[in-house]
Amino acid sequence: MGNQRARSPRNLDHGHGMQRREKTKTNEQKQRSKGSFAPQENVPAPEMIVNRTLTALHNLGTQRFALSPFTEHLNRWLTNLKDVLSEFQSHPTVTVDEQFTKEQAQILSNIELDFEKTRFKEAHSNEAIKNLSDDRTLLKQIEQEYATAAKEIEERKDIEIKRLSSNVNDINEELDNIARMKTGIFRGISKNTKAQKETEAKRRLNTAQNELATTVQQFIAQQENQRDEYEKRKQPLTQQIRNQEQELESQDIDDSLETRRATCDALINSVNSLLQRKGVPH
Repeated sequence: MGNQRARSPRNLDHGHGMQRREKTKTNEQKQRSKGSFAPQENVPAPEMIVNRTLTALHNLGTQRFALSPFTEHLNRWLTNLKDVLSEFQSHPTVTVDEQFTKEQAQILSNIELDFEKTRFKEAHSNEAIKNLSDDRTLLKQIEQEYATAAKEIEERKDIEIKRLSSNVNDINEELDNIARMKTGIFRGISKNTKAQKETEAKRRLNTAQNELATTVQQFIAQQENQRDEYEKRKQPLTQQIRNQEQELESQDIDDSLETRRATCDALINSVNSLLQRKGVPH
């Protein structure tokens, strides 16, 4: 009984020792297994940061923005660009020189100035929209005023022409009646009297016809003058509206793509030049 109790601790220690050795072996196997898949072993650190930087610059140079406003897109894009450059410069294997620093600063300054123009345009877009709305309202008012005035002239023209035409028709009818009159002692009218009546009627007919023609020309002149005045008010306003619409439409298109692409290409060239000067493989 006593011998059994004395052997128990040794047996327990032996078991724990085997477990520790098995665990150690298992951990070493796991570490070897993990290490066999590590891609960094055969890729030099400088090449990694260079490839990552150039790829990021290329992707940023081809990025498109679909919807306006573009200010938020541009701000985010510029932040990403600066982050890429910062990561590149802060890498332990990268040492930038004065030329690279100056080139980078100039390139970033140029793109920021270009972005500032876009921000200015979009900041004033609300004002442009309001102006466009006001101009459209004014144009509609001008068109309504013209339509009302044109209708009024047309109505007065119809009334006057109807009245004068009726007078001409009455005189023509009177001339027909005179022409049918019989002259003679027993007819109650002499040839001279008939001739006088006919002459007087023809004179009044000529006057009535001239008045009708003059009135028609006067109304035509009024309509043309009104049309000219309408066009004078309408044309500049229409052109202004067209310009405003084109300006607002241009704000719905990302016109910064070429500038951003050129910026990234310039930075890529600057990075490559730096690597050549430093003799860094890439």
